[in-house]
Order: sequence, then structure tokens, then C-alpha cells
Amino acid sequence: MKPTDISAPDYFHKVVDCQWACPAHTPVPEYIRLIAEGRYSDAYMINWRSNVFPGILGRTCDRPCEPACRRGRVEEKPVAICRLKRVAADFKDDIKHRLPRPSAKNGKRIALIGGGPASLTVARDLAPLGYHCTVFDSDAKTGGMMRSQIPKFRLPDQVIDEETDYILNLGIEFKGGERVDSLKKLISENYDAIFVGSGAPRGRELDIPGRKEAAKHIHIGIDWLASVSFGHTDKIGRRVIVLGGGNTAMDCCRTARRLGGEDVKVIVRSGFEEMKASPWEKEDALHEDIPILNFMVPIAFTHTDGKLTGVTFQKVKAEYDANGRRSLVPAGEPDQTIPCDDVLVAVGQENAFPWIERDCGIEFDRWNMPKVDPKTMGSTNPKVFFGGDAAFGPKNIIWAVAHGHDAALSIHKLLSGEDITERPLPEVEISSQKMGIHEWSYDNDISADMRFKVPHRDKVVALKDIRAEVELGYDLKLALGEAQRCLNCDVQTVFAAPLCIECDACVDICPMDCITFTQNGEEDDLRARLKAPSPRHDQALYVADGLKTGRVMVKDEDVCLHCGLCAERCPTGAWDMQKYLIDMTYAGSSCPTKSRSAA
Repeated sequence: MKPTDISAPDYFHKVVDCQWACPAHTPVPEYIRLIAEGRYSDAYMINWRSNVFPGILGRTCDRPCEPACRRGRVEEKPVAICRLKRVAADFKDDIKHRLPRPSAKNGKRIALIGGGPASLTVARDLAPLGYHCTVFDSDAKTGGMMRSQIPKFRLPDQVIDEETDYILNLGIEFKGGERVDSLKKLISENYDAIFVGSGAPRGRELDIPGRKEAAKHIHIGIDWLASVSFGHTDKIGRRVIVLGGGNTAMDCCRTARRLGGEDVKVIVRSGFEEMKASPWEKEDALHEDIPILNFMVPIAFTHTDGKLTGVTFQKVKAEYDANGRRSLVPAGEPDQTIPCDDVLVAVGQENAFPWIERDCGIEFDRWNMPKVDPKTMGSTNPKVFFGGDAAFGPKNIIWAVAHGHDAALSIHKLLSGEDITERPLPEVEISSQKMGIHEWSYDNDISADMRFKVPHRDKVVALKDIRAEVELGYDLKLALGEAQRCLNCDVQTVFAAPLCIECDACVDICPMDCITFTQNGEEDDLRARLKAPSPRHDQALYVADGLKTGRVMVKDEDVCLHCGLCAERCPTGAWDMQKYLIDMTYAGSSCPTKSRSAA
């Protein structure tokens, strides 16, 4: 194998799996170390730079970082990265003085449609650069779906208010209660660029017999959640059926329990493991005594004199073809009718763009979605950009933030006369963590603790108050314990072959057997000859030559704990622990703003 070029900035990106998995590329180990040191405000600002909404995401993120966490490779559960993000938000000091101040305007005007996370991210990134950003939203307050569709027992209003105000106070013009009904008209108002972050505002219908006749007690899930959020709905029937298996369905069923639903069931056409809802969302629903019934397809709403009486289901089972593709087929069992007073339909969301005229330069695909470049977020109209659910359909808040960063960079480059397809490389700062011969500037002890549970409000109390937050978050003791589970994957073991005397001290002390000195060879052969064979080609091998014996040093990045014991034991200093701080923040989104250059 060729020696590893660790000077290439992308090599250690993939070693810090959690940051690479986060769509906004938040430097996870860095802020977790700050939490362990009690520096909560500093941890918050690192998050704010990347993911914009630390307090919101610390409660609601879909956590794509956690399945990538290396802790999950040495024990069952990863570090509670998301909940530690909330710790930074809960225990920070007043950070207003650390935010960018409104800057002198540069004469460029940006219109942003929708007041949700994507638009607010664009505005947060561009306002410090002098752009005049105007956000339009049909609701009176910012937040978009974060405010209207996430129940208050998961995300309190005060958290939304705080973090959206940080952005509005940068000099953003917010026009609440102003719905954009014509993109063509907005284009005619000579904005220099327009960003569409209007979300996926329409819940999918379920057009089966009885839908129209029993319409009064059949509700579209996201519309019903918004009605509850804004105080228009405060009760529901005693028996409730929720149709759908995503996170919206989980929010619907838990909300229904708090509004009078005593017998609430979630009924899904798929299997339990195949549901789109996050595992922790399903756990919370089950904890609140909400059963989830699977492999049942609704085929009719039953009714009497216009009053809903129940839902009839066909039982199905999963079958797989030779290629492993699944299909649901009738199970051969009798149809089952389950009585209910109300039904909440949460079978998906879709985009609706009746306000975008088809002659304003924006091309749509066969699914009636705008054609959007996934790298630049640009549409076929060079001045119009999309992001969040409006771009590629429903995802989640952290993806909306990532889209916002990309779109902000494109808008900035467009209005600076640059090629928007040229994207800057990440900044990489490399610094040795050596404080003495065998001492490091970070705590490299590997905690043996299992994942700490997040405290919850008592169920009886929680179900009585729809605004009582259920998850209480870590206290400082639990936060410290959980933070110490992090393996510091951004602190890399760096090897200098000319200093090595091949004494094998590092090999002897390594707790994971991830270091091998051996003859070089083809990759498959070399992986098989390691002290701990490494068949996973998706994880890198760190290969270094230049040893006096002609052998190579091979380190398996997949299982390395970054404990630094190899560097502590090495008598010649051939091993060093070096922190790779990777800044994936996009132009305009810094705190305060700075330009990014290639590494």
C-alpha cells in the first residue's frame, strides 16, 4: 500500500466520523471536551457557528452523528451527542455580546420565503456580511415548522424565541403574517437574490372510502399539530387512531394523549423496525402507553350518519423477491375494524408550490419539484435558491441548516461575481497536544461508563400538561459523565518514522491491537496480516514507511481509541497526539464572520 498522505485535509475528516456524518459538520469532539471542562458558553458558540440552533437541535435533532460515533464500535451505545448539545445551551451564560453585530449594509437585498431553519440560516450567514435580508412568513413569529409542528412538550417556545431572536437581532427584517402568493411578483421587486425555504407544508391525504363522509373527525397530522401549537385546538376524542409511522405520527399520538385521548393507537402498514420514526421517538410513545400496531393497511373509514365510527384495516405481510426488495401482500386474515372517535393522518408530507408561476424561469421535475442543484442549492433561475424541505422534500432541521449554509455561500459568491460552483475547502488547524514528555492538554482517560440516561418528567405529571417539557436534560454531573465517554476522535495519533527505533512499545501497550509493524503488501493481504485483522475497507488504514528495517507501520483507524498510550510509551517521541480542528463552516456563517480559504 502507498504511504498515507496525512497532509491532505480530507484524510482525517473521515476519521472524525461524527463530524463527517453531521450535515452541518459540527466539530463534535471539540465542543464535548469544552463541556467536560465546564466551558458551556464556548461549547455553545462552536455549535452556533455550525448548526445555528444548538438549544433547538439539542432537543429535536435526528442525530445522524450518533450512529457514526466510534464509541458504538466498542460498546452498544454511542455518546449522547445530541443531548450534550442541549447541555451547552442549558448551562451557557449570556452570549449576546459574542454574536456578530449588525453591520453596515452593502446595498444588496435578499428575500427569504419562509421563516424556518433554512431561511434563518441563510439570513444568519449573510447579514454579518452587510446583506439586507427580508424574511417573509405567513405566521406572526419566526421558526416555521419548529414552532408549528413540534409539540411544546418536546420544544418549548422560549427556546425557539431565544435562538431565532439571536438571528433577527443581526439586523434581519422579518415580515410576519405576510404570505408570498406570487414568486413572479417578488422577482419583479428587484431583489438581488431570493431564497425559498417554505418547507413541505402539505400533509398527504388518505383517499379511501368514507374520507369525505366522516371528514369532521379525520385530521391531517401536520395541520392538526399546528392548530394545537397555536391554541386553536385543545381537545380530541377519547379513542384516537394515528395513521403513519414517522416522527410526525409520534408527535400526533403523544399530543393526543395530552388532549383527552385515553385510548390512542398508532397503526402502521410496515413492520415496527421499518418505521421511519426515530427509535427514541417510538420508545417515548410506548412509554406513554401508546401501542403501535403493525402490518395493517387502512382501507376504509366507517361512519354512521356522517359520524366517524372506526377504521377498517387489511392485514398484510412482508415478502421479499430474489433481489431483497420488499413488498406487502395480503396476509389472508379477515379485515379488522377498530372503533375510534378521531383519526390523525400522518402518512407523509409533500411540497406545494401553487404560488410559483411556471413562467418565471424555474423548471420543475416530473414530481412537481423544482430542479435544484444539490451542491449550490440553485434553481434554473440564477437568482432563486431553495433549501430545507422545499428543495428535496421532507427531511429534518439539521439538513435544512446545511442547505442554508450552502445557499448562503452561493448567494454570496453570485453577488460577488464569483463562480458559485467553486466551493472552498475546509480549514484545518493542526496542533500538537503535548504539554510535557508524556502529558497531553486533554483528558485521554477512556471512561468505562455506559451511556447515561436522560432524566424524564414523571409520566403522570407530563400527560396532564401539554407544555411541560418531558425530557429534563442532563444535570452537570450527568453531563460530565457522558462527555467523558467521548473518544476524542479529532485528536489524531501521528507517526514520525525517522524517530522510530521499532521497539514495539506502542504495539505492546495498545489496548485495541490496532498498531502493526509488518512488511508492506497489497491492501487485502495487508489487512489480513494485521495484529487484529481489519476487513472493513470503508475505514482507513494509516500506513507509514521510512523505517530502518524496510517494514511499514500500519494503524487501523477503525478501532483506534485515540487514547494516546502509544505516544506516552514511545521512548523517542515518534508518536504525537495532534488535534485536527476542521472548520466546515461556510462563508458568512462565522462568529464573527471571516472568509474561508483552502487548507
